[in-house]
Amino acid sequence: SALETSNNGNRLVLEVAQHLGENTVRTIAMDSTEGLTRGQAVTSTGAQISVPVGPKTLGRILNVVGDPIDERGPVGATQFAPIHAKAPEFVDQSTEAAILVTGIKVIDLLAPYAKGGKIGLFGGAGVGKTVLIQELINNIAKGHGGVSVFAGVGERTREGNDLYHEFLDAGVIAKDADGNATSEGSKVALVYGQMNEPPGARARVALSGLTMAEYFRDQEGQDVLFFVDNIFRFTQAGSEVSALLGRIPSAVGYQP
Repeated sequence: SALETSNNGNRLVLEVAQHLGENTVRTIAMDSTEGLTRGQAVTSTGAQISVPVGPKTLGRILNVVGDPIDERGPVGATQFAPIHAKAPEFVDQSTEAAILVTGIKVIDLLAPYAKGGKIGLFGGAGVGKTVLIQELINNIAKGHGGVSVFAGVGERTREGNDLYHEFLDAGVIAKDADGNATSEGSKVALVYGQMNEPPGARARVALSGLTMAEYFRDQEGQDVLFFVDNIFRFTQAGSEVSALLGRIPSAVGYQP
């Protein structure tokens, strides 16, 4: 469950990780804890961390708790969903084998992507993994009219900023008559937990993005591409959270 407190006038969300006693819990912070004081008042929300879902999230940049970080005001979403949800039952999953046509010829010919499958892009630094993701999002938006959700886990702020502006230039994020970004006609939602954020945010931002993607799949029946860049930093954040909680890693260093 989620707790909330005020830190320098800003809302700080904490997620309960352990119960230590009658009125004591150990929590994971979703933002910087600098400025917190001992004995500070904390309120329980009585629910999980919830993020906005639906068409209003398209074209926006959100953080792990669903607050906009693109300086364009409130999201204006009417629906919210908890980030921890049950996976679909196995019997509900599609057994149909179909290929997702990406429009990138070398992929479609040599390593076609299966619809409903998972794909990992592995490579060294600076070889073009993120560029390929941009191309996929662009082609799916233009060729299929489909939406994508991009979760940036532990990304550099510069990369996130570049990605946003390249989506604007490509038309994946739509612009209004004044040239400002708008949700109407946009095809991608961006959820960022940057390198400079605490491990709690980086370990949960992928779930926030997944929740937004699941809405388009379940409620609107759309094909959705969900990207996590990068999955290594997601697992790294999980290890950091385990260390913060005082859990002893196993022999080969896996997080408990």
